[in-house]
Amino acid sequence: MTGTAIRCQVVKMLQTSEGPLPLDLSFQVEKGSFLTIYGRSGAGKTTLLRILAGLTDPEEGSIVVEEETWLDTGRSVNLAARKRSVGLVFQDFALFPHLSVKGNLLFALKKGEDRRLVDELIEIMELGALQDSRPAQLSGGQQQRVALARAIARKPRLLLLDEPLSALDDEMRHKLQDCLLEVHRHYHLTTILVSHHLPEIFRLSDEVICLEKGRIQQRGRPADIFTEGKISGKFRITGEIVDITPSDIVYIITVLSANTLFKVIATAEEITALQVGDKVMVASKAFNPIVLKLG
Repeated sequence: MTGTAIRCQVVKMLQTSEGPLPLDLSFQVEKGSFLTIYGRSGAGKTTLLRILAGLTDPEEGSIVVEEETWLDTGRSVNLAARKRSVGLVFQDFALFPHLSVKGNLLFALKKGEDRRLVDELIEIMELGALQDSRPAQLSGGQQQRVALARAIARKPRLLLLDEPLSALDDEMRHKLQDCLLEVHRHYHLTTILVSHHLPEIFRLSDEVICLEKGRIQQRGRPADIFTEGKISGKFRITGEIVDITPSDIVYIITVLSANTLFKVIATAEEITALQVGDKVMVASKAFNPIVLKLG
């Protein structure tokens, strides 16, 4: 990672369930990094992506991407969305239904771009057997792979992802996380992801920005943000509690992480703050695994 890819300072009034709330953000992103935006519903995560993409106008601010000014309200500069080098993927796939998989990717190519890029993306995203199929013939996971490949085919300076994997089952979500990491690194992308899924955040992110009520409350590595410096261990895994079972004088906690189940012994005191469905981290401390609730 070399140099600054994004310098962003924006103010936008949000209309939330609790009334008007100012989104007031200032941050920089290093080129080639993978940043996740985390926070409760209504904190301004999606609005931020839309502002970066040029789909929503802030009241004031500036956005500079690799030394090109996309927005400067003080100088009345506001580059149109079509002129911003952005790849954008939402939860809905928004594929062209009348085009094949390959046709969708070719449509995204910039004028004069080498068509071999599409063949390369089809190989990386494992879409070879599907390249002549239309979106209606594909599963949700397959359609999302096409949507990601189409966004990357633009060779964007900035890849923006708004919870693109949230509707997928765990197995497909994990597979697409692998694809995301591979294309992020292969094409040296600068990526900003909105996600609530902690295992995904730990797996993908270099850094996390936590938004609360329109402002940045924390920024740092996922392990530092979500464990609050409570532990230093030889191993750490994140996952979700799927079962808590009493066994003699202790309890067995079953944690699902990346399609693998882990069982950890805990005392009655240790489980008082835990319940099925909690996002947790299992870590070593003095050679004994401990379970910490996240978020």
